Amino acid sequence: MNHLPLIIKREYLTKIRNKAFIIMTFLSPLIFIGLVAVVAYLSQMNSDKIRVITVLDESSLVKDVFINSEHTTYHVLENMSLSEAKTLVRETRGSGLLHIGKLQDTAFSSSRITFFSEEAPSLSFITNIENKLEKKLTNLNLEKNGVDLNKIKTSRVRVDIAQESFEGKKTSKVDSVVKLIFGGAAGYLLFMFIIIYGNMIMRSVIEEKTSRIIEVIISSVKPIQLMLGKIIGTSLAGITQFTIWIIFGGILMTLVSLFFGIEPSQMKTPQQQIVQQAMESPELVIEAQNMLTAFYNLPLVNLVVAFVFFFIGGYLLYSSFYAAIGAAVDNETDTQQFMLPIIIPLILAVYIGVFTVIEDPHGMVSTVFSFIPFTSPVVMLMRIPFGVPLWQQLVSLLVLIGTFMLTVWVAAKIYRVGILMYGKKPSYKELIKWIKY
Repeated sequence: MNHLPLIIKREYLTKIRNKAFIIMTFLSPLIFIGLVAVVAYLSQMNSDKIRVITVLDESSLVKDVFINSEHTTYHVLENMSLSEAKTLVRETRGSGLLHIGKLQDTAFSSSRITFFSEEAPSLSFITNIENKLEKKLTNLNLEKNGVDLNKIKTSRVRVDIAQESFEGKKTSKVDSVVKLIFGGAAGYLLFMFIIIYGNMIMRSVIEEKTSRIIEVIISSVKPIQLMLGKIIGTSLAGITQFTIWIIFGGILMTLVSLFFGIEPSQMKTPQQQIVQQAMESPELVIEAQNMLTAFYNLPLVNLVVAFVFFFIGGYLLYSSFYAAIGAAVDNETDTQQFMLPIIIPLILAVYIGVFTVIEDPHGMVSTVFSFIPFTSPVVMLMRIPFGVPLWQQLVSLLVLIGTFMLTVWVAAKIYRVGILMYGKKPSYKELIKWIKY
């Protein structure tokens, strides 16, 4: 009789009815949203801070570049010494004093520019001032040397190489960034799912083994059915928890925004404000349009279908290893010696995906590792946005499924012997013997 559906149902209901599981399912979004709300509130408070900067320009050459903005007010001083300016800023509790020495008699140099303040200014603020002064002083130097600035501006040429396949499909360099984002998100999600819920499967096996419940269950159920039931049941519980996180988290985020008046669109760090100002330029607007076009050029149907199959295949493959490890040991401390061979392929897959696929998605390294079953779920998911032939995807998937079936058989051998072994820390040599039984 096939007991697999009953085992899956039992494992799933046991997991979702567990108090710790229920608490963490609803507590995790609360903690996460709470942290986001606190950071957002503090960021909003920080962005509302008005800086009052006093400028003492003894050169009278660059004072016109300091224009008041929403969060920064500039007070330009004239006919005042540096010591008097320092005293004035201290008395008025200004944010700082920018002193620009006399530059007209010497070469324009930053050694004559100093910012005085009680507290260290932010990096983005100093960088913003430096950029303004660099642009102004560079133009002054060019004019001093007899260079016509208008000719320089009109002579600038912007090169944007158009990319097109021999079949006529147009792409751009922005496409690579969009493809890496989608591929990386899919690979990282699989990586985290394996780590989180693989450990859950392993702990579940250890708990039943130490409580001796497993001895009763194994008398009427085949070990391979019990192992698959645990893997599938825990996976379904994980998907349920993940779905609740998304729905509950979205509701909480909306409520926090409404009740506390925190608008995500207004939560801008100084860096984000600089980016927003830069996006107002026509060139970057074109880049944004190219990014949107790159999104529509993605093989979305292929991505979704491949994600489902490779996600399931990769998760089941590694889950069988976690179940086998849980059966082989008596406590979580003893699992450490067996975890490294599982974690290394996952880390290697992420490394290959991030540092190799983006540079050469169809190169030998990327292609080979997209066929190796222990790395293919992550690497292939990151390659597919760049256009992988269907036959390569099918071959990689078939190899992954075949390896999973072999792994399940090997893991079931270890599982069958290990769940009845107590009080002994197994070695790799003993695991090989268990497989031969």
